[in-house]
Amino acid sequence: MNKNMMMLMGVLLVSLLSGCGYNSIQANEEAVTAAWGNVESAYQRRNDLIPNLVEVVKGYARHEAETLTAVTEARAKVGSLNVGKGLVSDPNALAAFQKAQGQMSSALSRLMVVAEKYPDLKANQNFLDLQKQLEGTENRINVARERYNATVQTFNTSIRTFPNSLTNSLLLHLQRKEPFKADEAAKVAPKVKF
Repeated sequence: MNKNMMMLMGVLLVSLLSGCGYNSIQANEEAVTAAWGNVESAYQRRNDLIPNLVEVVKGYARHEAETLTAVTEARAKVGSLNVGKGLVSDPNALAAFQKAQGQMSSALSRLMVVAEKYPDLKANQNFLDLQKQLEGTENRINVARERYNATVQTFNTSIRTFPNSLTNSLLLHLQRKEPFKADEAAKVAPKVKF
């Protein structure tokens, strides 16, 4: 074979290989891997974020409940004491009255601090924020799944269409990727318990 013929065959081989889809198939497979990584990342975000948010909401709701309970109990103690003329002459009754008033003042001051810092009690807002975070997290997961499925479709199409199908069957031997499919348990939304 002469030199020109070898050069022509080399150019023909390079042009055939450049149109065979080898590189695009590889790029599409890497895109599938990256897209699945994004799905896993969204799941991890949910696993990291939601339990912490629930604990914050529970803690603040508990703080509000304790503050309001303290005010209610102090008010009940003050209301249960008989305030009469004999109060000032009975040291035990006076001490009990002053103690009840002190507890009421303490409970009210805690409530005032909460009210000054937070004009409305925030447990309700925390629940609303939690609801928004849950919705946003589930939306992120859904978007990641949809993008993964679109990437899988692109990859699967690339290994099944001509001439890429020849390249895959002769050189790469890559299998179709499975799109995301929800299992039966996923049809029921997860429950958040307080």
